[in-house]
Amino acid sequence: MRVAIDATPLTLSSGGVRRYTLELSVALAENFPQDQFFLVSDQPFRMPHTVPLNLRRGGGPRDPAERRWWLWGLDREMQRLDAGLFHGTDFAVPYVPRRPSVLTLHDLSPWMDAVWHSDAGRVRQRTPLLIGLGLATMIVTPSEAVRKQAIERFRLHPARIRAVPLAASACFRPMAVPPAPPYFLYAGTLEPRKNLPGLIAAWREVRQLHAVDLVLAGRRRSDFAQLSPEPGLQIIGEVSDERLVELLAGAVAFVYPSFYEGFGLPVLEAMQCGACVITSQDPAISEVAAGAAIQAGSHAELVRAMVDLAAHPEWAVPWRERGLRRAADFSWRRTAQLTHEVYEQAFKR
Repeated sequence: MRVAIDATPLTLSSGGVRRYTLELSVALAENFPQDQFFLVSDQPFRMPHTVPLNLRRGGGPRDPAERRWWLWGLDREMQRLDAGLFHGTDFAVPYVPRRPSVLTLHDLSPWMDAVWHSDAGRVRQRTPLLIGLGLATMIVTPSEAVRKQAIERFRLHPARIRAVPLAASACFRPMAVPPAPPYFLYAGTLEPRKNLPGLIAAWREVRQLHAVDLVLAGRRRSDFAQLSPEPGLQIIGEVSDERLVELLAGAVAFVYPSFYEGFGLPVLEAMQCGACVITSQDPAISEVAAGAAIQAGSHAELVRAMVDLAAHPEWAVPWRERGLRRAADFSWRRTAQLTHEVYEQAFKR
């Protein structure tokens, strides 16, 4: 099997789709050494640092006509690579279906609230056509929650769409850190869907009772308003994986009150580090957490959970243990194996 994988998410410096593309491509190559995998994009991107020999960089547009990448350029590049299948890791597949393709539908947020994605107009218009016209042979979602939502919204036959869970990178692991002043941690992209104003409002109430900071780590998306500094609120921007592991290890709890998720990868990363996790009751997050996180269904419940942990840090211990056990159920090896099965289904169809 020779597979071309969309590497466009690797042009980003961080984010769940980037992590998915990077980890999946490496895991596929490691677990299926008899196959060849090519990362392709019409934009410059950085290859993973250490890759198996059967994961290589493909080319990009070679002339003005090929700059119409999804219509002409990608098809020509796949001919040059002799690739028999395309995996669109970010809501897109080629417009001309000369070969089978797999489209990853990470979530339905572009169609749920325009405020969540001010620059997702192209995805909102293009992806339903790719799905509805059958240009995507098979569709992958990261959770059963999103799979069910997609079947209903796009009127899909259930056999054409499969849920393939993600996993946390091996770099996320428990570690000992020196004692530090207490803080709650949010890590992820700073964007409207993540309910960060709600988190900050809840933390302000907690801080009236307990001297605990709130640390926000992650890339701020252009459609997310700048936050005003205030005592105890630390907005530290993007951090390395190594630094994130340290932050998770030292936090009173990792708090992720997102309005909507397709999977909630930061939740799993935090669990794998042994962090106590507080989340919303979003269906996909609930599926991933499976009872191993404190879930707050309202502002009052979020405040109460944070107050309780600030007052009684020892209450986090059983939640840390549950999170570690739950995180052990996921691996990129399994994700690669299930994805490869979808590739085989796409060839059969």
